[in-house]
Amino acid sequence: MLNLFIFEFFLNTFKYPYNSSTKSCTTQHILLLLQRQKPMESKFQLFFFTLFLLILTIHAQTLATYIVQLHPRGTTKSLFTNKLEWHLSFIQQTISSDEDPSSRLLYSYRSAMDGFAAQLTEAEIEYLQRSPDVISIRPDRNLQIQTTYSYKFLGLSPARENGWYQSGFGRGTIIGVLDTGVWPESPSFIDHDMPPVPKKWKGICQSGQAFNSSNCNKKLIGARYFTKGHFAVSPTRIPEYLSPRDSSGHGTHTSSTAGGVPVPMASVFGYAKGVARGMAPGAHIAVYKVCWFNGCYNSDIMAAMDVAIRDGVDVLSLSLGGFPVPLYDDSIAVGSFRAMEKGISVICAAGNNGPMAMSVANDAPWIATIGASTLDRKFPAIVRMANRQVLYGESMYPLNNRIGIKSKVLELVYLDGGDSESQFCLKGSLPKDKVQGKMVVCDRGVNGRSEKGQAVKEAGGAAMILTNTELNLEEDSVDVHLLPATLVGFDESITLKAYINSTKKPLARIEFGGTVIGKSRAPTVAIFSARGPSFTNPSILKPDVIAPGVNIIAAWPQNLGPTGLPEDNRRVNFSVMSGTSMSCPHVSGIAALIRSSHQNWSPAAIKSAIMTTADVIDHTGKPILDEDKPATSFAMGAGNVNPHRALNPGLIYDIKPTDYINHLCSIGYTNSEIFSITHRNISCHAIMQKNRGFSLNYPSISVIFKDGTSRKMFSRKVTNVGNPNSIYSVEVVAPQGVKVIVKPKKLVFKQENQSLSYKVWFISRKRVTMNFAEGHLTWIHSENGSYRVRSPIVVSWKTK
Repeated sequence: MLNLFIFEFFLNTFKYPYNSSTKSCTTQHILLLLQRQKPMESKFQLFFFTLFLLILTIHAQTLATYIVQLHPRGTTKSLFTNKLEWHLSFIQQTISSDEDPSSRLLYSYRSAMDGFAAQLTEAEIEYLQRSPDVISIRPDRNLQIQTTYSYKFLGLSPARENGWYQSGFGRGTIIGVLDTGVWPESPSFIDHDMPPVPKKWKGICQSGQAFNSSNCNKKLIGARYFTKGHFAVSPTRIPEYLSPRDSSGHGTHTSSTAGGVPVPMASVFGYAKGVARGMAPGAHIAVYKVCWFNGCYNSDIMAAMDVAIRDGVDVLSLSLGGFPVPLYDDSIAVGSFRAMEKGISVICAAGNNGPMAMSVANDAPWIATIGASTLDRKFPAIVRMANRQVLYGESMYPLNNRIGIKSKVLELVYLDGGDSESQFCLKGSLPKDKVQGKMVVCDRGVNGRSEKGQAVKEAGGAAMILTNTELNLEEDSVDVHLLPATLVGFDESITLKAYINSTKKPLARIEFGGTVIGKSRAPTVAIFSARGPSFTNPSILKPDVIAPGVNIIAAWPQNLGPTGLPEDNRRVNFSVMSGTSMSCPHVSGIAALIRSSHQNWSPAAIKSAIMTTADVIDHTGKPILDEDKPATSFAMGAGNVNPHRALNPGLIYDIKPTDYINHLCSIGYTNSEIFSITHRNISCHAIMQKNRGFSLNYPSISVIFKDGTSRKMFSRKVTNVGNPNSIYSVEVVAPQGVKVIVKPKKLVFKQENQSLSYKVWFISRKRVTMNFAEGHLTWIHSENGSYRVRSPIVVSWKTK
């Protein structure tokens, strides 16, 4: 049989009428068509037909990869001593006697399936298909990687032309992670193909409970733990490892997100199958365990940062924090200032107190503050009610790893009759006689989502529906539940509860839909992501950027269930978590990529590259959303990270340590407060006299009109890190109610690393009735806009 594509090509070339419903054809079909032509036409086309047959012959002899699936109890299997010999025998039957069959064999499958992958021709395939032992033969397909999917969603690819490859995947850089420790046996920390430990590394692999120096390698090059601050508050023995070993999973998850090596066939019970990779898979990781079951103490955090600076890390990743406090009272701000002075980039989580305004934490200007965004990957688990209404929900409950599985139809119960503990499904609060064998509705809040499922299970419940409240709205953080369960949004919860109250016996079932990619708008701002403006320092826009932080799949301790609950006896290599804790290591890894490509760049230059290249539109080309409205800069900062563009930003806004001191003086910090942060004796009076009109050279602009002022001027300096001879023109979208003037409007660079300054005037128009407005200022390269260096602008009006 001829290849259908080639047959269609022949017919289309010679304009023969052809029924597209035809499934196959032979050379006889073509000969019959030629016989119907006039003599001259037939002679003319005979040449082309001969050429066509030659092409077909070459095509038939071309080798391609096929996967041959065999019957596990094949009739010829017993003739061979092992499966490899059996598999080779099929190839031997199809090839010439002087050819070695092993030269064609790619893989011999023994566990996932019985069969083999081999290089075969079409003629050989036709022969094999006649064998009774052959179940199927499938051509090898080029599938795109999907999980842990965030690196692909952000545009990173191992292809040579991609910035990931060009940066060496972060090789040579060291990411220090302050968290709950690490599970060193995770496949994400295997050191195969890793470069040697950098000579500058001065850290150690600290021994402790179930952990010794042999647990470190060329990927995980250092590990320490810090307990003194914790023991000062909790002197009793901690029910976890007194060592760098992770007991909760959080630190393993964040470390692998930042710099985990590629792990093929990763999934969580079949969900989100693909290759798991950290953002900087070539970078080295050093772990500093500072967080324990009862929290992370500032004394331990500071001690870890102190040691990490001496150890020689390039990036510090801190997925921890609280509510905003003044910088001089903030241990992380103080410690990170020293790190910045030593050339270390400090990346911190913005916090999970959104969508409340002014909730952003870790807001020091020398810190990269990271909010959370979503991916376009969903795990649908709909609720189908007996009244034929359908509610959208999400879940990663493992139900035989098959898509489209439906749970049983069950009676719904929602215990909200004055007992809030039952409403929230707290442990021991659910009467067995009311929930036995039923689908229990549990409101979010008070205890953990998975804990609610365990409480339902212990009370004899058969399934659970988690319902978001007004606080959670439509947030869709999923869990690997212990029983059939799904999470529905606030709007769906109202519909669900209305149905329960409308009938004596409400019924429903959950239908699990597996993993769905590319069907939803993304990125969007995560509802829980902390929002600006900064409570203590509104003159700097925070957060700086957003990065994937919802339903992120990464490495997990192998002695811990995916829910982290002690009752969960399932074991996995990967699990799912949500939070700005997950966003932070994404950017930590990206910072390592940039550092690897631009080793002389300062932390401010690296942050500038990340901010000015961030995306403000989603993958549909529309503005990034915050719930159902376009996101403001207080929600997303400069936008969603774009690592490929960040590696080659064109221009950067650089900042020196002394500039931060000038900034602190300009916003009213006292000499003693600044000393507590910087350990520098300074006179703000002298500094301000020398730097009149000072404004920090930040990549974003925050304008505050107060006390009747209507005019503000900001100066900025950009450094050319792109092509030597470059011309940039400014594009301004002015905030509503504000006139913006930029001078000069064009920047002409004649060499690399040349710096040029510009000034921006903001003039508030009369009778402004709003409190907030925003716009942006973008420097566009003259060559088809190959570089677009964007700075968000936020304007606030404050009255006495």
